[in-house]
Amino acid sequence: QAQLVESGGGLVQAGGSLRLSCVASGRTFGTIAMGWFRQAPGKERDLVAAIIRSGTSTYYADSVKGRFTISRDNAKNTVYLQMNSLKPEDTAVYYCAARSDPSKWDTWGQGTQVTVSP
Repeated sequence: QAQLVESGGGLVQAGGSLRLSCVASGRTFGTIAMGWFRQAPGKERDLVAAIIRSGTSTYYADSVKGRFTISRDNAKNTVYLQMNSLKPEDTAVYYCAARSDPSKWDTWGQGTQVTVSP
């Protein structure tokens, strides 16, 4: 099973940008897709963006389309989430996830806090 470590979170003002990184180690060869989820206090964990292994297909939640970009560097076993035009409602803990099972996201990182001030 792969291990995932996120970085890049922090505090930013509304309208600013952050780039999150997720480095995968261990058994990564079976990974089908990578994704970024977020969870705000009192809310469910929601999928924000995802990318398949080849990088040729991506998914974005409606709330982040046009502002966030997911990308991957397979040579570095790293997935990125570039977040632009951040809003206070983007404040959450962001989690990186990997999918080696078609039916579920089966590997999770520890999360990184993103806080957007008004």
